[in-house]
Amino acid sequence: MHSVVALALADVVAFDLAIPAQVFGHEDERQLYSFAVCAAEPGLVQTTTGYAIHAAEGLDALRSADTIVVPGFSPLTGPRPEVSQALRDAAASGARVVSVCTGAFALAAAGLLDGRRATTHWRNAERLQTLYPAVAVDAGVLYMDEGDVSTSAGVAAGIDLCLHLVRTDHGTEAANRIARRMVVAPHREGGQTQFIERPVAAPLTHFAETCGWAIQHLAEPLTVVDLAAHAGWAPSSFARKFLKETGTTPLRWLTSQRIAEACRLLETTDLTVQAVAVRTGLGTPANFRLHFTRELNTTPSSYRRLYQGRNRSALAPRSS
Repeated sequence: MHSVVALALADVVAFDLAIPAQVFGHEDERQLYSFAVCAAEPGLVQTTTGYAIHAAEGLDALRSADTIVVPGFSPLTGPRPEVSQALRDAAASGARVVSVCTGAFALAAAGLLDGRRATTHWRNAERLQTLYPAVAVDAGVLYMDEGDVSTSAGVAAGIDLCLHLVRTDHGTEAANRIARRMVVAPHREGGQTQFIERPVAAPLTHFAETCGWAIQHLAEPLTVVDLAAHAGWAPSSFARKFLKETGTTPLRWLTSQRIAEACRLLETTDLTVQAVAVRTGLGTPANFRLHFTRELNTTPSSYRRLYQGRNRSALAPRSS
């Protein structure tokens, strides 16, 4: 039997801990997995949602685990040295080490993500990359499987990863059975990118007026020459200054604003994909889908279903 141990760090995210408990620890899965919760020391562990959970075992439980799952925790200061050492020892002994959401910070602090690809909650991805530059952070995926080390994106993405691990261990049928019990999709389309907030960029020191003007004229075929002319700069000088101030090129910035507006229209209106493409200046529906999928790793139609649920027409009263 495959043993799974969840390591509950101080101020553990309760939902993150509940995911492996439901996937691996449910009574229906006792023929496939044994499941336990441990902590740095046995006893009560505070959660981020105002109540405590009881961890019956200490770090010794990691020594016999086949899989170790580290749920998210807060604040992201890294675990105690003895916790990092226990994780390293377990990994060196052959345990599969997994993180849910910000649990990746514990794996990174232990050095288990060095030279590997990893993910975490999109809000914390930049911080993970800054604190641990040896990690190749990808904020756009739902999970990352590196074999003996796997990481999931924000919160509910832990479900996707845990089902993936069951699929790896016991096949698709077992994973689908658990997904049905949990009333979740066995496999979700796209990645974490589709859930990232996309606010309009804050005004820029030198180009605030031009950026505001561009946002009001997204439907038009704007070019760097157009933006530079509005700002009163030569195109080459404008492009260099813009890149220095924003870290991106004018055209990439413009595309990001168009995608942000497209997301808003898909979430809040019933405009066709073609109409959204026209209003945002993304050209033909085919070109719109290409840019949208490249940026968000999902299609406009899938994005709309995600945020609007059932088609609004299905909610309208039937004519008699």
